Amino acid sequence: MKTYKILLDSIDKVKDFVNLINRFKSEIDLASGRYVVDAKSIMGIFSLELSKPLLLTVYGEDELEDIENALEPFILN
Repeated sequence: MKTYKILLDSIDKVKDFVNLINRFKSEIDLASGRYVVDAKSIMGIFSLELSKPLLLTVYGEDELEDIENALEPFILN
């Protein structure tokens, strides 16, 4: 399990993120405060507060490196 801080502050970024994340079989969650949704659900993501950074959690190690590389444009340092 690994967590990342990401920013999805526009509709286009959310669409690109969901299209990208659905390529992976790993379970991935997004959290905003105490709310947690499936990162593969566009409706779930739009229910979160998107003006602030989100916490992305990837469960499993199999695809971790590929996921991290794919999410590079969204990850905050």
